[in-house]
Amino acid sequence: SWLPDAIGGIFWFGVDDASGSVYMPMYTCITEVPSNYAVGNGSMMEWSETSGFWIFNQVQNFAYTRYNAIHPEIQKVQTDLETGFINTVPAVDAGALALIEKDKTAAIAYLTNYSTGVGADVFNIWKDLYQYLFMKYMDGNIKTKKDVPEGYIYIAPDVSQPGYSPETYKFIVRQTGDKLKVTGSSH
Repeated sequence: SWLPDAIGGIFWFGVDDASGSVYMPMYTCITEVPSNYAVGNGSMMEWSETSGFWIFNQVQNFAYTRYNAIHPEIQKVQTDLETGFINTVPAVDAGALALIEKDKTAAIAYLTNYSTGVGADVFNIWKDLYQYLFMKYMDGNIKTKKDVPEGYIYIAPDVSQPGYSPETYKFIVRQTGDKLKVTGSSH
């Protein structure tokens, strides 16, 4: 990079599977790890409500239940965030470059603040995404919010029961054979 070392190094950090992660710009000079991703904030066998590891795993593991419907929603948020970071980094670099000429410590603090802010923002967006996806797709159906007419407090969402793909039904038949087969009248 043509930039000074303190500014020119960026680690694009992501948590969990590439298809369900957000790559966040973490400047290599930062003096603090974003708290949601810090060692000790949860682990493989230790739950933490504030852990980036756990919120990304919640979203991705829930997506596995209906990947064809849920993943496109994840991908949209992922793409919007990453595109925003790519577009913002040049301005952050310029701000740090202006600072570093006067005060290297201030430039590093600026980049630390930016990186930790990105980490916190992505964590909160991913937490909101999980809540939205869970409400929309829980119980195997898909709920679509409707506008609440004037004078109403609540209106129930449209609910669809999309079922499974023909391939899934064929897989079930292959796996279970005649075990689930129904013969004759159902009434």
